Amino acid sequence: MLNVTRHGVILAQTSLYFENEGVFNPAVFYENGVVHLFYRALSKRNHSSIGYCLLDTPLHIKHRSRFPLIHPSRDYESKGMEDPRIVKLDDIYFLSYTAFDGTNALGALALSSNLHEFYRWGIIVPLILATEKVLDGLPVNATTVTGNYHFQLKKDPNIEFIWDKNIVFFPRRIQGRICFFHRIKPCILLVFISNLSDINSDFWDNYLKGLPTHALDCEKLKIKDALYVGAGCPPIEIPDGWLFIYHAVYSINNVLIYKAHCSLLDLNNPQSVLAYLPYPLLEPELEWEKIGNVNNVVFPTGAFLNDETLFFYYGAADKCIGCASFNLHELLTEFTYINT
Repeated sequence: MLNVTRHGVILAQTSLYFENEGVFNPAVFYENGVVHLFYRALSKRNHSSIGYCLLDTPLHIKHRSRFPLIHPSRDYESKGMEDPRIVKLDDIYFLSYTAFDGTNALGALALSSNLHEFYRWGIIVPLILATEKVLDGLPVNATTVTGNYHFQLKKDPNIEFIWDKNIVFFPRRIQGRICFFHRIKPCILLVFISNLSDINSDFWDNYLKGLPTHALDCEKLKIKDALYVGAGCPPIEIPDGWLFIYHAVYSINNVLIYKAHCSLLDLNNPQSVLAYLPYPLLEPELEWEKIGNVNNVVFPTGAFLNDETLFFYYGAADKCIGCASFNLHELLTEFTYINT
């Protein structure tokens, strides 16, 4: 078994108005020896914004902002900005998050050149009516797809879309293209684009016509007992492939349990799973991972390599933020490799 070291609670809620109900599910970016941590801050009115703190070591907080770094300012995120992830791509910081308007949870994107000021790109996933026909959990008809959230809401302010979240970008282009994960239950899906401007209604209409072909192979992830899976941390590039930490949700005795898993993806074709850890990387065991706003949750959202040690950060029970680490070489020896 891989030796995973828990380092305990790294960040807990305070009495500040924007985070007095919980802090969890952080985006993490490691650069120039410091850790930038952008976390989901939950207020008692069930409203989420993004808080910020800076760590001068993987485990020590040097500075913590007393105000949200980013707060909802668009109608599509009016009830919250949730579960951020971050990468640096083409010298721009891509901060992806789930935008929640009280009804719809949809993947959105903000961009920055300095980690202080962020420009809203907007909704980055297809809009699929909740009434859409589905097959094996995935919509099968593209006729209701549009790229214009505002237009649809003006037509019908009560409109409901299929939830599409867990937007996670790769930290570099793959064969010249931008690549990101998104999740329509129950699958993790991949998107390849040349530029962000490629994403429009025509793009999604074409994409959805072959939607099952864009799914990560859950069979090869060896988590067939999971109800659904979702992307976790941005993939980390190593010589062997992309290290991909993600979450899977199980129903055990009618109780939902979120666990962290790990796999290895092909560098040039990340839809191809090369290897998998044959057991969970982490699962709820400690009281603060089992009891909170949502019980029995470990939800990994940010990770980085420091020499041979991989640190990953996770939301625990939708209440606080934990950190754990393991040795990269040990992980590679624990992988089960798939013969292709």
